[in-house]
Amino acid sequence: MGRTSLCRMKKRKHKLFLFCSVGLCVVSFLYCYKTLHQEFLLRELSRHKSSLKSLAILHGFIWGDPLTSSLSNDNFFSNTNNHKGAEKAVRQKTYDEREQQVADFVIPDPTGPHGELHKRTFILQDDHTQYFIHTETGGLCFREGTDMASSKVKPSYTKDNEGQKVNPEHHKKNSTVLVDRTVKPGRKVAECVCRQGWHGPNCGVPTVVQHSNLRTKSHLKPRKFPRRIINAININHEFDLLHVRFHELADAVDLFLVCESNFTAYGDSKSLTFLQLLLNGTFNYIKHKILYIFLDHFPKGGRANGWIADDYLRTFLTKNGLSRIRGLRSDDVFVLDDADEIPVKEGILFLKLYDGWTEPFGIHMRKSLYGFYWRQLGTLDVISGCTVAMLVSVYKGDGILLRRREYFSMPGFRQFKKTSGHVLMPWSIGSPVHYAGWHCSWCFKPEGIHHKLISAQNGDFPRWGDFAEKRKLSYIRELIRTGGWFDGSTPHYPPTNPREHMFAPKYLLDNYERYRYLLENPYAKG
Repeated sequence: MGRTSLCRMKKRKHKLFLFCSVGLCVVSFLYCYKTLHQEFLLRELSRHKSSLKSLAILHGFIWGDPLTSSLSNDNFFSNTNNHKGAEKAVRQKTYDEREQQVADFVIPDPTGPHGELHKRTFILQDDHTQYFIHTETGGLCFREGTDMASSKVKPSYTKDNEGQKVNPEHHKKNSTVLVDRTVKPGRKVAECVCRQGWHGPNCGVPTVVQHSNLRTKSHLKPRKFPRRIINAININHEFDLLHVRFHELADAVDLFLVCESNFTAYGDSKSLTFLQLLLNGTFNYIKHKILYIFLDHFPKGGRANGWIADDYLRTFLTKNGLSRIRGLRSDDVFVLDDADEIPVKEGILFLKLYDGWTEPFGIHMRKSLYGFYWRQLGTLDVISGCTVAMLVSVYKGDGILLRRREYFSMPGFRQFKKTSGHVLMPWSIGSPVHYAGWHCSWCFKPEGIHHKLISAQNGDFPRWGDFAEKRKLSYIRELIRTGGWFDGSTPHYPPTNPREHMFAPKYLLDNYERYRYLLENPYAKG
């Protein structure tokens, strides 16, 4: 009897284990099913504008977020072709209300040449660039990624029920609706021949996305209307890299939020050099896309604890910037970078033109020290962006929270995931072997490195600017020559060549002589 009972107990345990295993498989399948079919849900919701508005308004009511509530009106989900007078009145009311949203940050009226520049608002315009075009085969192809000559093949004719040839359907040039790629009566096969570095049926997926860890690649589809991209940065004295950023991203970014303070990260007063350059015409080529943000005070406790000052810069940049943008929509994209982090245009343009990617997203960047000639191993991968809806609902419009990887523990995470239908699954553009940008740390001439040493926040210890011998220009030149670090170490860097892929941004290479100090080691012997 004892042996029979033992056998029965073992059978029950085995059945229980099998039942739990099956249950786990079912749960995993349902989660994957939800992930891979998010686009269908979003498309269905988009057909019912009132439903979207109701969800967003409900979210704002529950969580009491004034910015979320203000973005939940007709302006937030507006169609680019709807410009009725009544709608404009509603928008203007929203604009006025949003003026009061950043109560924590009071900016006085400064005197001097900048006047009211720090108070001006920016109206986001829609991007009407024709990024996609129909080929002679009827395919919808991304212009930049498509070999147009190879794609213009003869149409495939089909026969009707009587055996007669039927001409293929001619599609409108400005249509952005995907063409069915299956052969049907009266239709032709759509075909886009991709250039090197581009992938997908429409040749609009760059290599840095194709070889990323994005799990929904099979569900990527071009948008009917491009998103708007907002790129936010704090600036101290990284002006050469700022030129590089503007030239690299000018065709992809719709608005640059550039924050400058009259205090260093250490708490010392400094001049507003970027403002002076902005006013004297240095940045006229991109001025129409810049919203200047002025931080006129240093946070309490920032001198004793430098991380307070470091965090506050991003908080102020994001909240002040969002409060001054007009015409925001929920699916616009917000990207927050440090001044020495420069994403590639192709990755940012993908976010603008495609649906189907998840959020938040990071960017794998090539790491360099002192110049692009000292390439460090690995990549810098930081959470860099998300949609405006997630920024407001989950991160409460605070950029420093975006840079952290703790979004899943924030109060608004589950509610936003539930009401929006978004799949909140982090991923990164690029990979450790496919760079999606450049991080050039301490990339200045010796005088610029000296300035960074004395401006650095009082928190990232050891603070090398506190050591007189580390501030000597002769010592800094030797660091640049050897690739050494302030602690006396000299790492071994892999050899680099300006001709290698992703060595440096194109703007630098096109202006090699002007930026030679960043492309060749100026103190290397022989």
